[in-house]
Amino acid sequence: MNIKPLADRVLVKPAPAEEKTVGGIIIPDSAKEKPLQGEVLAVGKGTKDEEMVVAVGDRVLYGKYAGTELEWEGEKYLIMRQSDILAIL
Repeated sequence: MNIKPLADRVLVKPAPAEEKTVGGIIIPDSAKEKPLQGEVLAVGKGTKDEEMVVAVGDRVLYGKYAGTELEWEGEKYLIMRQSDILAIL
């Protein structure tokens, strides 16, 4: 992984959206709800005021609008502050 978050930021690989059908109708990608959990791939070093609690490999829950989406080598990731993470699973 060439992406290294700075300060209190965390790089998360979102879990894939669940495939749902309603009465035989397949819901398109644009209508699927974004997953609210993922795996931590990289963490920053923290700040002098905030120690990093999450670690690489942790499964985390985050808010619906947390982080910034980015695409790297065809894969989608989220980069967010540690404070945007709600829980470690």
